[in-house]
Formats: sequence, C-alpha cells, structure tokens
Amino acid sequence: MLTVTDHRRDHAGFRYVYPVVSRRAGGVSVGINLNPNNACNWACVYCQVPELTRGGPPPIDLAQMEAELVALLDDIVHGDFMVREVPEGARSLMDVAFSGNGEPTSAAEFPEAVARAVRVMNDLHLPAAVKLRLITNGSLLHRAAVREGIRRIGAHGGEVWFKVDRATHTGIAAVNKVPLTPERTLANLHACTGLAPTWVQTCWFAMDDKAPDEEEEVAYLALVAAVRGKIRGVHLYGLARPSLQPEASRLGRISADRMAAFAARIAAHGVEVSLNP
Repeated sequence: MLTVTDHRRDHAGFRYVYPVVSRRAGGVSVGINLNPNNACNWACVYCQVPELTRGGPPPIDLAQMEAELVALLDDIVHGDFMVREVPEGARSLMDVAFSGNGEPTSAAEFPEAVARAVRVMNDLHLPAAVKLRLITNGSLLHRAAVREGIRRIGAHGGEVWFKVDRATHTGIAAVNKVPLTPERTLANLHACTGLAPTWVQTCWFAMDDKAPDEEEEVAYLALVAAVRGKIRGVHLYGLARPSLQPEASRLGRISADRMAAFAARIAAHGVEVSLNP
C-alpha cells in the first residue's frame, strides 16, 4: 500500500502520472510528472529524486499524459483503488498536482498540460475540494508560457505551492544550489500571487548539525512579511524521506519544539502556518 514515505513515480506503471499519500495534502495526491528524465534546473540538497541531473524535460506526450490521468482518476473515483492501495484514514482524493522529478514549469508543454488536466477533472466531475496544484520552485515566472499555465490553474480554482527554502544568498546557494537572489525570489513570488492563490512551501532542516541561524530566520521572516496578505500562508515542513543527493549525510531533522517555535515566529507576522515537522 501507499505510505507517506513512498513517493515512487512508477507506482501505477505510468510514465507521467502517479499516486502518493501526501502528509501535507492530507490524503491521496495524484501527481503529474513532466520531468520523467529526472532533470531539474535546481539541485536541492534534500531532493529524493534518484540520479538527479541538471537540465529540462524531454518533449511531453500530452495524449499519453491525459490518458494516464483519466485512467488513474477513474480508478480512484469509480474503482477500488482506495481500498486496494490506500491505508484507512487517508482514503480521500485531495488534489491533482504538477510535481514530479524536476521543475514542472520547465516543460514547454506546461500550459497545455494544465488545460488537459482541467478538462479531465471537469469531465470526471471532481468536486471543487479536489484542488489542481502546482508545486514549483518559481524560478521561471519570467516566461509568458509559465505565467499562462499558472493563470489557468488559478482560473480553475487551483493553487500554487511556491518553494522558498532560504532567504539569503548563501542559504539559497547552499540548499538549492542556484545563484538566485532573494530579491528575484520575492519578485517571482509577487508575480505568482497575482495569477493564482499561492502558498509558500519551506523545507527547514539542519546541515552539518546546525539549524538555520538567526540571520537566516530573520531574512525569511522579512520575505514572508513582504507578501503578507498576498499569500495564503506557509507550509513549513521538515525532512520526511531520505535525500538521494551527495549531501544526504550532512542533513538532519530539527526538533519538533524548535520547528514549532519558528512556526510561531512566522505566525506572529499575521501569516497562517501549516506545520509538518
């Protein structure tokens, strides 16, 4: 059966579509993986993708993606998938999420993939409570096609989970392995909130037995405060599954008490926080 620690992309035997039990979503999430070649424009040290490489995805077979999505969702909604594959207590379909093994918005077909996902969800008459989500590092908001795809998600009543793991130059470089400035992160986040409801998602963990320091916490709090009232809130979470990157041995969990204390600092800025330590 599926578990929160098993996020294999090939569970259903498909190329693009896969089911997981998501602790943050609170039930079954149907993922759409537009990066089946395990390539991403980032290389986050906590990433669970095996043999992660830098780059973008190959051309996406949209017809195959749509057919796989129809087959899995139909099994979930009309078949015995929940009883067969999902433990009791998690047998609710929560979302259809563009996620997977790399940055989904890097696919040239991203806007059309969103349109097809919307069509499938409408054809199956999924309730509004089943969200269409994008889980993204937000780095490609300068592209018109990416903005159009996100706009379509927003028009369908969906939402974006926008990754912000650190908010200093050095923190971003160490965790996400990209030369991204906090100013660019903030600009992209502002752009995203104008296209679809947006949550910030943050993986908070220790490196070399050291939790993020006060400078990192203060910078993060300042960034969140800058979008207070524009974002829906923050998903703050710790490490749940082992990293498959070279830095794996350097990573560690932060205590639940310390995670809760940081969540309280975020909430003190008038921002809703969902905590999964």
